[in-house]
Amino acid sequence: MTKEDIIKALSTVQEPDLRKDLVTLNMVKDVEVDGLNVSFTIVLTTPACPLKEKIETDCKEAIHKLVNDKANITVTMTANVSSNRAEKLTLPGVKNIIAVASGKGGVGKSTVSSNLAIALAATGAKVGLLDADIYGPSVPMMFGEMDSQPQMRDINGKQYMIPIEKYGIKLLSIGFLIKPEQAVVWRGPMISSALRQFVNDCDWGELDYLILDLPPGTGDIHLTMLQVVPLTGIVMVTTPQAVALADAYKAATMFSMTPVKVPILGVVENMAYFTPEELPDNKYYIFGKDGGASMASELKVSLLGQIPIYMSVREGGDSGKPAALDQTSPVYKAFSKVAQNVAQLVSIINSTPAEEKTVGAN
Repeated sequence: MTKEDIIKALSTVQEPDLRKDLVTLNMVKDVEVDGLNVSFTIVLTTPACPLKEKIETDCKEAIHKLVNDKANITVTMTANVSSNRAEKLTLPGVKNIIAVASGKGGVGKSTVSSNLAIALAATGAKVGLLDADIYGPSVPMMFGEMDSQPQMRDINGKQYMIPIEKYGIKLLSIGFLIKPEQAVVWRGPMISSALRQFVNDCDWGELDYLILDLPPGTGDIHLTMLQVVPLTGIVMVTTPQAVALADAYKAATMFSMTPVKVPILGVVENMAYFTPEELPDNKYYIFGKDGGASMASELKVSLLGQIPIYMSVREGGDSGKPAALDQTSPVYKAFSKVAQNVAQLVSIINSTPAEEKTVGAN
């Protein structure tokens, strides 16, 4: 066996999402052959790849079939998160920026943002969370940092804010700069100015994903962020009932009407159903059934996940310990699925030429 034999065999293995072979995608590294021992590294486009086991299995099968069925194969999986951001003047170290939006308040958008960030970080990705809800910031409480304030750092004669770090997530919120009981009574221009500072005057460092927690509705903040931030995609959050869906549709329509077109990655249906601990096989659809799936179908995007009603989600948000931190819990499993689907769709977007993009078309 030679390195060339191994590379030729691996050139027959397709990346399931990107629909090109691993060699063409430059995902095969460090091929070594020593007798019957073969080792190589597969560099994934995201550590949250849900198909890594399939890719590894396909690689081994290709070598056994096309090269030597007695080969002892060691596959190392690493990841280098992809990005399609050619313009790096804004947030130069951030590879992907994902906005989490909803049409209506109270559907759990900040809860989804926080736990999505935790689930992405659990895969090894570098993650930040920017709380853009100026009037109702939730991130400080959800991460137990109500009394924290960002430090400042001088970089080339300019002062930059340093995000608060908690649970491996870099955090920034207006809630770190005001007292918990203080109301923010600002007009649109002041809000726009503050958000521009959060983006341009903050040292975010190197991030694979920056989660942008938008406020509910459609207004100044959304338009400002669309103008200022080069978004990779948008995650819509809704609950199943009709009134929440109606507002979520309006928010989705807003993103399709703006001059800057940003793909909607998909829909997260929060509070999808309730299952009592004593009746684990029962599902009670308190707010209606499959509303998120219906919305995703209508928008022609993916249903990223359905998050059941868990008491631990509420408790985690109130105590400053997001529920997805417990990787043995069903909450983590639910948010991990959302994180995998989001990362998968972002990778597809980043590998697709602009004229061919279909993911999230709205």
